[in-house]
Amino acid sequence: QVQLVESGGGLVQPGGSLRLSCAASGSITSIYVMGWYRQAPGKQRDVVAGITGGGDTTYVDSVQGRFTISRDNARNTVYLQMNSLKPEDTGVYYCYAARGPPYGDSWPDKIEDEYWGQGTPVTVSS
Repeated sequence: QVQLVESGGGLVQPGGSLRLSCAASGSITSIYVMGWYRQAPGKQRDVVAGITGGGDTTYVDSVQGRFTISRDNARNTVYLQMNSLKPEDTGVYYCYAARGPPYGDSWPDKIEDEYWGQGTPVTVSS
């Protein structure tokens, strides 16, 4: 059984920074892609950033250059450094882990297993 536990959310002023962490327990290895989604109030959950076991990253355009995703495979932990935060970054941030063929340390062709954390709220407001 895989569990993902997020931490680091909170209230921050526009222009400020936060660092989210997601610790995975269970059978998480580097073949899992890990990353973050967020759900703004009244909106659907959307992808923010992802990272492969090999370190390849992807970001939604709205956070490119402001957010940095990283992972520590030895600690089964993924991080999201969020700088220059804007009110539109407000939402609940969910950590995810997923895997699929070819089960290497690159992006999977399709998802066969996925796990989600409970979410950590981020509020950007003055």
